[in-house]
Amino acid sequence: MKLILQIVLWIAIIFFGYKLYNSVTGPVQFNKKKEEKYKQVIAKLKDIKAGQLAYQEINGKFSGDFDSLVQFIDTAQFAITARRDSSYADVEKNRAYGITEGYYIDVIVIDTLDFYPVKDSLYGGTDRFKTMMNVPGTDAKFELQAGKLEKNGNFYSVFEAKVDKAVVLAGMDKDLIAQEKQVNSVDGVNGPSIKVGSMDEINTSGNWPKLYDGAKDQ
Repeated sequence: MKLILQIVLWIAIIFFGYKLYNSVTGPVQFNKKKEEKYKQVIAKLKDIKAGQLAYQEINGKFSGDFDSLVQFIDTAQFAITARRDSSYADVEKNRAYGITEGYYIDVIVIDTLDFYPVKDSLYGGTDRFKTMMNVPGTDAKFELQAGKLEKNGNFYSVFEAKVDKAVVLAGMDKDLIAQEKQVNSVDGVNGPSIKVGSMDEINTSGNWPKLYDGAKDQ
C-alpha cells in the first residue's frame, strides 16, 4: 500500500511539475512562433500597401479587388519626369504698355523622359505580387476593401487589408490566441487582426510596432 501511494505521489509530482513548466515555457514558445508568423504576414501586407499606393498615384484611388490590383502592377508604368524652369512673353501686359516684349510669365515645365514598370520599381523584378493576397502558412486570403471616407466636407480614398490573428495562429494555444486578440500596447500588434490601412480613418500604416519593420519580403 505504501508503494502504491509513493507511485501515485510521484505521478502527481511529475504531472504538476509538467503543468508548471508548461505554464512558464508555453507563452515563451507561443510568442516566438507568433513573431515568426507575424513577420511573414506583415511582409505581405507591406507588398499590398506598396501596390495600393502606386495604384492610387496613377488612378487617383485605391483598389478593392486583388485581381485588378495584380493586373495593374503587372502592366502599369511609372513616368520618369524632370522639372525645369521656363518662361513665355506676357502678351497682354506687353500690349498694354505698347511693347512687344519685356514682361514674361515664369512657369515650371515637367518633361516626361521615360517610363518604368511598376513591378520592377516596387518588387525588384520578382513576381511575388501575384501571391501577395495569400496569408502565409494558411489557405486563407487577406480581406481587402477600398472606398471613400468623408472628413470635414472632403472625400478621401482609403483602403484596408487584414487577416484575423486566429487564422494566422491556427493550431496554437487557444487561450493564448484569445489573449493575443485583445492586445493593446505600444510594442504589440493591437486588436484582433493584423492589418494595413483603415476604412475608418485616413491612414495607410500598419498596426504593428517597429519590432516588425525589418520584416523582409517573402
